[in-house]
Amino acid sequence: MSSDFTPRKTILDISPYVPGKSSAGANKKIIKLSSNETPLGPSSKAVESYAHGAEKLFRYPDGSATELRAAIAKQYGLDAARIICGAGSDELLNLIAQAYLQDGDEAIYTEHGFLVYKIAIMAAGATPVVAKEVDLTANVDEILKVVTPKTKLVFIANPNNPTGTYLPHDEIKRLRAELPNSVGLVLDGAYAEYVRRNDYEAGLELVATTENTIMTRTFSKIYGLAALRIGWAFGPASIIDVLNRIRGPFNLSTPALAAGAAAMEDVAHIERSIDHNDQWVSWLSGQLTDLGLKVTPSVANFILVSFDETGAKTAANADAYLINDGIIVRRMESYGLPNSLRITIGTQAENEAVVKSLAQFVKQAG
Repeated sequence: MSSDFTPRKTILDISPYVPGKSSAGANKKIIKLSSNETPLGPSSKAVESYAHGAEKLFRYPDGSATELRAAIAKQYGLDAARIICGAGSDELLNLIAQAYLQDGDEAIYTEHGFLVYKIAIMAAGATPVVAKEVDLTANVDEILKVVTPKTKLVFIANPNNPTGTYLPHDEIKRLRAELPNSVGLVLDGAYAEYVRRNDYEAGLELVATTENTIMTRTFSKIYGLAALRIGWAFGPASIIDVLNRIRGPFNLSTPALAAGAAAMEDVAHIERSIDHNDQWVSWLSGQLTDLGLKVTPSVANFILVSFDETGAKTAANADAYLINDGIIVRRMESYGLPNSLRITIGTQAENEAVVKSLAQFVKQAG
């Protein structure tokens, strides 16, 4: 029997998000480098706070995330009232789309941008519009080319996942200045903590000085709390007010809130994570380049490695070879990069294992 109970038209056109693989076959010990998780794990202080939070499981959590927002505000010198917390930055990205998009609207993301943007846009009933990238990097002029009277939002991952490239602060400011005031700019800084470039700024200044820009961040990457799903956003008071009106009242658990606040305050652990990444992203990029592979320069905690389009030395064959060695990386077909693999920076032993395996693959593939 047919039913008239149907979803929004755009929902069934959405391709569900597929996370990175977590296994490589039964009983095989794996090295998982497919999800951009930190190899150093979370702060011990965060783990301890999480355990203490479990003592209050019978109580509803603080729906305002007061302690966590205070810790974030203290770290960055922000107004806590202009911070909102969510179940990962994914929830906040979806809330922004839900709040500001409707049928007939358009929202822009870049050619190889994070797949959640397209899903959030379509779930809100709007039309996703893709702006071309230049050298696997978001380009302000290409974004401005596709702006129309229907454009309501622009999503920019800076640095971008999966390319690891970034836009300097001056270009982000130019984008904001040349976008119509009716268009919101969403700056996704999931990997911002890893960037050590003088011309980079995650977006705090721009958010603080404009009324139509919002920045999202996550605790899933450098803070090592991916399992807890903690994200936050900083925005104008008017936007934060809108998002709080549709946010679930208890969208973060008590243990997660406690762990997040402790992680934010453990600066020493974050500095160790940054130092580790700086060392090994450079080493791994150099080693794979020496093997004759093309590595896109990255400012994040992963690298994008490109292979031949034909012959034996393809990304698909390299992925199969790595899996046979128990090493899981991320295929990039869904991002329009079928000839590339994304490899997360791991421990010293894991990084060395990747190089050894790919060296054998390259030799075998000729």
